[in-house]
Amino acid sequence: MLSDASRPGMAPAELATLSHSLRPRHVTMISIGGVIGAGLFVGSSAAIAGSGPGVLLSYLLAGTVALLVMRMLGEMAIAEPGAGSFIGHIRRGLGGRAAFVAGWIYWLFWAIVVAAEAIGGSAILSAWVPLPRTVLGLLLVLSMTATNLVSVKSYGEFEFWFSTLKILAIVVFCAVCIAALAGLFGPGQASVSHLWTGGGFLPHGIGAVLAIIPTIVFQYTGSEIATVAAAESNDPGRNVARATNTVALRVLLFYLSSVLLILCVVPWRELVPGHSPFVAAMDRLGIPGAATAMSIIVLVAVMSCLNSALYVTSRVLFEMAAHGDAPRWLVRTGAAGVPRRAIIAGSAVGVVVAIASTISPDRVFAFLLNASGALILFAYLLIALAQIRLRTRMQRTGQRPAFAMWLFPGLSWATIAVILAVLAAMAFDASTRPQIVLGSLTVLVVLALYEMSHRNRRAAS
Repeated sequence: MLSDASRPGMAPAELATLSHSLRPRHVTMISIGGVIGAGLFVGSSAAIAGSGPGVLLSYLLAGTVALLVMRMLGEMAIAEPGAGSFIGHIRRGLGGRAAFVAGWIYWLFWAIVVAAEAIGGSAILSAWVPLPRTVLGLLLVLSMTATNLVSVKSYGEFEFWFSTLKILAIVVFCAVCIAALAGLFGPGQASVSHLWTGGGFLPHGIGAVLAIIPTIVFQYTGSEIATVAAAESNDPGRNVARATNTVALRVLLFYLSSVLLILCVVPWRELVPGHSPFVAAMDRLGIPGAATAMSIIVLVAVMSCLNSALYVTSRVLFEMAAHGDAPRWLVRTGAAGVPRRAIIAGSAVGVVVAIASTISPDRVFAFLLNASGALILFAYLLIALAQIRLRTRMQRTGQRPAFAMWLFPGLSWATIAVILAVLAAMAFDASTRPQIVLGSLTVLVVLALYEMSHRNRRAAS
């Protein structure tokens, strides 16, 4: 039998021990910071190469899914602001089993992100610092761990300025490209016509546009961190509503505008997967030092995502422990209201995974990356199902949400349909099929762990 702390609608007392020093600007920038990372500055090159200018449709569709999921989270958070993160809303809507699965797969996803960002950051630093990459990655993790251990406000301030720098970089980049398109400087080769020359707007057909959506969905991952961070703000419900109203839309515009301008400046066939399209655009416009400047920006983006990943792993683990779904000793906090044990646990797992990448990059690390690939989509699916269940309950009692999901229930079910379609597309694509298989196996293992812990809990009672 589940304890009171893990029953839907019950907020454990331990959650009140967290600090509440985050401000609305922190919550907003934390959400943006978790999304705008190396996936945009570097990974977008592979997306463009895979579908040509039609990648704009892929970004639009994937961004719309992220926007709708955020709207659902906003509705649930306003209705029950004391429920904790989105895992708490899944607990209210679908019960302890679904919350257990959602919490652990989400934690695993971000623990692997810690390792991936440490590896990416060490690769950049190795060009400037004569130390082994393993040591550089460890130093990056330790520095961001220290930031998180001091206080939640220090984490929020770091993330605020990291995110501000990334946004400024995108704004400056867009301004330079627009000036080049207007003929104010540059070699005069920038043109909107690049969108339909070189094979047309859809050179590989609509199928390529749909096939690349899973990759882009992962680039948008992180906006839901707002519901985690808002629990440590002075007005959780209002701050989540503000973030869900604006963050996903802003991120969508950042991605769309920058990728659109890249395609106008550089013919898409000239972009090389794995190399920053931002650098390619700046080089084509004759901007000196573009490669160095972009390396610095990508490093900032990596540190920002690493900072957010450590934060979210600790808070999810803390919330899970408070409900009895993780070891209870992880619930304890320090004097500043920071869950230090949960932070150190997430940091340690990230370091172990990063070391595994150097020892066995083609086996252990590749396995973990593939296993985590589809997990975020499974989490989004549970969020949508929980929102439908909770909204239906409200309607039965004659209640109306203060912050409603648009066109309910049609748009909620449509979001689920799109997520299932993306999962199906991944299953039929040979390159992404391992992510579905290993992700599904991971979910089954987590379910088995839940049944074991639930059985032991009943036996103990």
